[in-house]
Amino acid sequence: MSVNSHLINFLSILILFFISTELVFAQDIIEVGGEGDTCLEDIQCFNRIHSDIPMTAFAKPGQTILFHTRDAQDVLGTVDSQTDTMKKPGDDWSFGRVHPITGPVYIEGAKAGDVLAFTISKIKPGRYAYTSTSGFAQDLMGPGKLTVSWNLNESYAVSEDLPGVKIPNASFPGVVTTLPNRKKLVEMLDREQALFEAGGDVYVPMTDKASPASICGPLGSGRDECLRTIPPREHGGNMDIRYLKVGVTIYLPCYIDGCGLAVGDLHFAQGDGEVSGTAIEMSADIWGVADIIKNGPDLRQGPHFSGASSLLDIPSTKFYAVTGFPIKVAGSVPPRLKYLQSAKVADLTNLSNDINLAARNALDGIIDYIVATYGYNKLQAYVIASVAVDLRIGQLVDTPNVGVTAILPLDIFEDK
Repeated sequence: MSVNSHLINFLSILILFFISTELVFAQDIIEVGGEGDTCLEDIQCFNRIHSDIPMTAFAKPGQTILFHTRDAQDVLGTVDSQTDTMKKPGDDWSFGRVHPITGPVYIEGAKAGDVLAFTISKIKPGRYAYTSTSGFAQDLMGPGKLTVSWNLNESYAVSEDLPGVKIPNASFPGVVTTLPNRKKLVEMLDREQALFEAGGDVYVPMTDKASPASICGPLGSGRDECLRTIPPREHGGNMDIRYLKVGVTIYLPCYIDGCGLAVGDLHFAQGDGEVSGTAIEMSADIWGVADIIKNGPDLRQGPHFSGASSLLDIPSTKFYAVTGFPIKVAGSVPPRLKYLQSAKVADLTNLSNDINLAARNALDGIIDYIVATYGYNKLQAYVIASVAVDLRIGQLVDTPNVGVTAILPLDIFEDK
């Protein structure tokens, strides 16, 4: 046999090896979601929490799962469907569409009582994103609203609405969840209804644009029982923890066989607190692996997570920080305390151990600093705080003045 024949045979074997390897790799990935323009058109997408939501995919422990996710307001489409023109909420947009979640996935071999360990291996951002002003302490921002549109690449987010700001990629899922069983669902419904009736800030069941419609829609079998996705709960959900990045493992409770793993609400970047109610909201593809832990950690108070300590650092070489304490003006009642109707709160100028008020004061201070130092208006500064400023608890022991710090990474400002 000639040298050329040996070479041809070798190349043929090499090609067959790579083809077979690619086939095995492709077969080892379970793809979930991505059909249709919105979550309502995607059978592998839902935006409410209920124990009767059916599984839409099946995966083995250790098998890679690719979730094609949609943005929080379900307006941008999936990564593959995005064009040169960014979609924005139209007149028909409804708050009922928040948040589309891809799944749920049945993890084979998982039993009720197990712990599900989901490790994030890769995130691919879409082309566009947005941040809107609402949420925590919006009363401090003055009149008006602002929506910032972002252009994304693998490294940074930039916006014509915030010239001179470049936010580094720190992508993570806002929502990672399993499904509750019937008992847990009723427990959560009852406690939130009681808080709502007491005047608390609660999102009660809402049928408009609910998915799956057969369960949670206006004519659905569980229309009064479908939990909103806004708050996180013991099953996980909308935790909005910016440290849940590539390489992190999230530990979630399995209330039902198969667990019902689902992911959504991807953020390109966010500060601790997500103070405007939104981060850099995007659609994204996210890859991860689920494993089952028998006799795992106690998750009764909520999910756990683990990863490299480097993920806890701020994305900047330098920073500026402002402190906040639970101090206020006489005669005022912080918005989130009004429902308690306390006769004591208004006249006091110092509240005991109120971490919420301390956080408001730290946020107010850092926004004033951004406005005074960099020339942005308050609404722009509010967006910057939501996507880049970390609100961190300094201490909880120095009663009555617990402390919160607002940490601003300075490297996000270009030519300033």
